[in-house]
Amino acid sequence: MGIKQGDVKAKLAVSDRNSSFVHVYDARSGSNESIISRQIHLGPIKCMKYNHEYDTVISADDKGIIEYWDPASLQFPDTGLEAIDFGRRMAVEKEIEKTENAPQPNAVFDESSNFLIYPTLLGIKVVNLHTNKVARILGKVENNDRFLRIALYQGDRSSKKVRKIPAAAANVNESKEPLIDPTLLCCAFKKHRIYLFSRREPEEPEDATKGRDVFNEKPPADELLAVSDIGKAVTTSLPDNVILHTTMGDIHMRLYPEECPRTVENFTTHCRNGYYDNLIFHRVIKGFMIQTGDPLGDGTGGQSIWGREFEDEFHKSLRHDRPFTVSMANAGPNTNGSQFFITTVATPWLDNKHTVFGRVVKGMDVVQAIEKVKTDKADKPYQDVKILNVTIPK
Repeated sequence: MGIKQGDVKAKLAVSDRNSSFVHVYDARSGSNESIISRQIHLGPIKCMKYNHEYDTVISADDKGIIEYWDPASLQFPDTGLEAIDFGRRMAVEKEIEKTENAPQPNAVFDESSNFLIYPTLLGIKVVNLHTNKVARILGKVENNDRFLRIALYQGDRSSKKVRKIPAAAANVNESKEPLIDPTLLCCAFKKHRIYLFSRREPEEPEDATKGRDVFNEKPPADELLAVSDIGKAVTTSLPDNVILHTTMGDIHMRLYPEECPRTVENFTTHCRNGYYDNLIFHRVIKGFMIQTGDPLGDGTGGQSIWGREFEDEFHKSLRHDRPFTVSMANAGPNTNGSQFFITTVATPWLDNKHTVFGRVVKGMDVVQAIEKVKTDKADKPYQDVKILNVTIPK
């Protein structure tokens, strides 16, 4: 496949029949040595196509996996979602498909009919129908919310009480007719809230310090009862520390049974039953975290002591604000099983996405040693690092 016309080098990309490598050659040089070679897929590439307008290559392998990459560096673009974030969003999509009578997403036009607005797993897209381009994505940072139903209010132009948007944002001359601030009203999957997207800023400076969210809904009665029962029956008997004995040393962890009783109960019961014995750290990312707890050893296995996924337990005092935080791995909201990870740096972007249920209090050097082991492309250590067993001190 030819790469790009007009380059000094006549680059030609060739895939390897028996491996996942792509080799780029300079056709004018007469050399059989490749300029650059790199693995793009996990299997042999069957076809690839260069898009001249976006300077991007799209390729597909023998397993049906499609990738897109930069032809100059043979690297994936760094503008997309993190794998964890994308996996979480996809898990919500699957949950919506399985839920009976789940609200179906809708689409709305603005009053000019120039823009089409509709919710997606990335956020709410505003598409310009004349240019066929996405003009804006609303709610992309709300990665815990999957918006489904939306309605657009653009104001009553006949009303005398028309609110003007800030002059700096609107660049409005005071003598002209005031512009109307459109508001998008949204509902999200399994959320008892209404979301409003607007260009309006708080009218008073002190309002801005309170934050944008208003928490005024009451939890359902069954949730309150469940929390009360758990607090009374479980927290008094749950351990608050464990010791992981690994092939590289011991890791002492403090647990928080009062703040997240269900998570600690699940974790310590697995520890007592030997569930974690001889399991490997299947995912190790330097400068991020080490992950374990999967009997299959590939990140796709493991289950809770109840045989099903269980709910998240977020607590305002337990954040990913420091290294050596122990947190549950998941595939989306309320999908906890048996896998957990230990961070090696502060990871605040994981707050309210993963349940923090412990901290490493001794053996930080062991965590750092595991973090530094060599790994393959899938972040799996070449040489297995295992949990030998777990001790729960009395």
